[in-house]
Amino acid sequence: MIAAYTRDLMDRSKIQSAAPDVKFVAQPEALVGLAGVEVVIVDLAQRGVMEVLPRLTASGVRVVAYGSHVDTAMLDAARAAGCAEVLPRSKFFRDIAGLLAG
Repeated sequence: MIAAYTRDLMDRSKIQSAAPDVKFVAQPEALVGLAGVEVVIVDLAQRGVMEVLPRLTASGVRVVAYGSHVDTAMLDAARAAGCAEVLPRSKFFRDIAGLLAG
């Protein structure tokens, strides 16, 4: 199962197009301990995401994070937190199908 957190409706639509069975959560904390989740997608621009990343990555879930290409500090912090993939928003949505396949 794929779970995701973003409040951006356009992002949700694009993610759901690539992964029709994605489960969106209302708060980033809801991603922690979600049963049956293999991949978590997070929008780094959303409040509270950085705080849950260490718990998500420590749980063994594959975390794919995306954010603004100009916010290199945030992208670097997500890498340091252990995300499997950290991408600028444009690259994430261009490559989403491949990212979710493996």
